[in-house]
Amino acid sequence: FRSAMHWHLHHDGARHFRSWAKRGEKCQLAITLGGESVLPYAATAPLPPGVDEHMFAGFLNGKGLDLVPCKTVPLEVSANCEIVIEGFVDPQQTILEGPFGDHTGFYSLAGQYPVFQVTAITHRRNPVYPTTIVGKPPQEDYYLGKATERIFLPLLKLMIPDIIDYDLPMFGVFHSCAFFKIRMEYPYHARKVKAAIWGAGQMAWTKMIVVVDEHVNVHDQDEVLFHLAANCDPGRDIEIVNGPLDILDHAAPRLGA
Repeated sequence: FRSAMHWHLHHDGARHFRSWAKRGEKCQLAITLGGESVLPYAATAPLPPGVDEHMFAGFLNGKGLDLVPCKTVPLEVSANCEIVIEGFVDPQQTILEGPFGDHTGFYSLAGQYPVFQVTAITHRRNPVYPTTIVGKPPQEDYYLGKATERIFLPLLKLMIPDIIDYDLPMFGVFHSCAFFKIRMEYPYHARKVKAAIWGAGQMAWTKMIVVVDEHVNVHDQDEVLFHLAANCDPGRDIEIVNGPLDILDHAAPRLGA
């Protein structure tokens, strides 16, 4: 049988798919459900391209994961998965997928996505089907996002040393708003940092970036908004730019931008 493969064009899965399609080949794929409890988080983590999620999961778990080969595709998956769905994604076929109720609290639009042709399904005896409850925060995915905020702060500071700390407020559903704290050293320093943030991996999908001075607690929403209201000159301090945007942003003037 077949299903839609709902991956967003900005993400690594779609990038791998485009690489297979460029070679004129079908993308080999294994969908895993369950396994080590760290796996659902590792799958969402904004890792640099080429860094394997299984390796990152083993790092967080304190030991390597036991992997086993799939039955019909040349891939390995966690030996502790509940269910494994194997197959390939055909670049020549698409299907209408959606709409979905999403973590923004709104429905995402239906769209054309590649077709996933299933070649095998394996599972444990009496498997448990795991899922993550999403919706307007706070839901389970909100806390996964807050974990990413803390775990990836050192990597973000390595990429952009100007950053002291940052916060992804709950009302921003991860990608609509971010508060950043820097030590201001020269005119337009905040604009330089803001441009670097938009160029840093999945931070590119952040719709609104607020940059404050080092004495402001970015984890106190009211304190950030106080300084925003008290010290911002809109004509001088607000910059509106165009760029890629999360596919799930229902207010985008056009899909993904």
